[in-house]
Amino acid sequence: MANFEFLEALGQIARDQNIDEGELLIALANALLAAYKRRPDSAEDAEVEINPETGEIKVWGLELDLEGNVTREWDATPEDFGRIAAQTAKQVLMQLIRDIQRRQMYEEFANREGDIVSGTVQQNDNRYTLLDLGRVEALLPQAEQIAFERYEHGARIKVYIVEVRKTNKGPQIVVSRTHPALVAKLFEIEVPEIANGIVEIKALAREPGHRSKIAVASNDSMVDPVGACVGARGSRVRNITNELRSERIDVVPYSEDPIAFIQAALQPARVREVQLNEEEGIATVIVHDQQLSLAIGKEGQNARLAARLTGWRIDIRSENEGDEPEVVEEVWTEGDAVIDETLEVLSDEGGNDVLVEDVVIGDADGNVEEVVEVVELETAPVSEDEA
Repeated sequence: MANFEFLEALGQIARDQNIDEGELLIALANALLAAYKRRPDSAEDAEVEINPETGEIKVWGLELDLEGNVTREWDATPEDFGRIAAQTAKQVLMQLIRDIQRRQMYEEFANREGDIVSGTVQQNDNRYTLLDLGRVEALLPQAEQIAFERYEHGARIKVYIVEVRKTNKGPQIVVSRTHPALVAKLFEIEVPEIANGIVEIKALAREPGHRSKIAVASNDSMVDPVGACVGARGSRVRNITNELRSERIDVVPYSEDPIAFIQAALQPARVREVQLNEEEGIATVIVHDQQLSLAIGKEGQNARLAARLTGWRIDIRSENEGDEPEVVEEVWTEGDAVIDETLEVLSDEGGNDVLVEDVVIGDADGNVEEVVEVVELETAPVSEDEA
C-alpha cells in the first residue's frame, strides 16, 4: 500500500535535520529487515524495499545458490507488517537522526582543527569548562585555561580548537585559551592585511595571560606591517588585548638579518650592540646600564620571549659588566636522558642576580636531542615601571 504521508513526514525530517533523505530510507530499510528477521515465519534470506516515490514497503524473500546469486524471489511481506514498520520506524529514525548528526558534527569540526571559534560558558568547575558552540559543546580543560581567568556563566569567549575526538556520544571538541596560535588567529580576524596575505606573521612567542611577542613582515613595500597590526591609535591590537583579558602584546618587525631581528625582539629596550656566535647559536646582547632591567623584563620575561621569537639563545649584558660571568654547572640523569644545565650568573644595575639558563637534553649515548633556553631573575623582580 502506498504511504504518501509517511514519505512526506520522512522528507520533512530530512530537511529539518539537514540529512539526506536517501540515507534515511536505507537505514530504515535495514532496521525493518532486522525486525522482520525476528519473526518465526521469516524467510532465511530476504531484503526490504521502500519505494522512494510512493513510500510503499515490501519484503522480498530470496532463494540463493551456493555462490550467493538470487535464483528466485517472492513477496514475503507479512499482513501485519505495517504495524511493525510503524513501531520500528519511530525507534529507528530517532536513533538514526542522532547518529547522523553526531557524524556530521564530527566531520564539520574535524576540518576545523586549528581554527578559532566563539563559545558561551555553560558549566565551570575545577577540572574543565564547558562551552556551547551552537550545535555542540566544547571542552576547555584546566590545563588549557589561563591561570587567573574566571569564566562566568553566559560569558562569551573565543577559543582555539586543539583536537576533535570521535566518541560514541558524539564529537568531543577540545579547545584552548593558552595556545600561541590563538593570538595569531585573533590577528587574522582583526587585521585584514593578514587575512589577505599582504602582511605575514613570521614568528610568535607567548606566555599566556602575561605577554606575547609577534614578528610580522609585509609582502607589499607600501604597507607597514607593524602599523597595520597595531591599527589607528592602537585600535586593532587593543581589541585582541581585550579578548585576552589585558595580556600585553608586542608587535615587532621581522628581519632576515638576525642582529636587526634580535634588536627588535627585545623592544621596548634599546640595544647598543649584538654579537653572534653562529656555531653555538648564542647572541650576546650589550645594553646601556639603565636599559638592562628593561631588556631582561619582569622575571626575565622580555628576554625569554625574545629568545623564543628569534630562535637564538640570548645572553644580555650591561656595557660595564665584566668579561667573564660566573658559571655554575650541574649534571643529573632522568630515565635514559642526560641533562646538562649551565647557569650564567650576571648582575643588573641594582645588584640583583640574573640567571641565564641553557638546558641541553640528550639521550643515553650523549647525542643532543633538545636545547631549552630559560632566562629568569633569582631575586625580587624589577617592575617594568621602575625600569
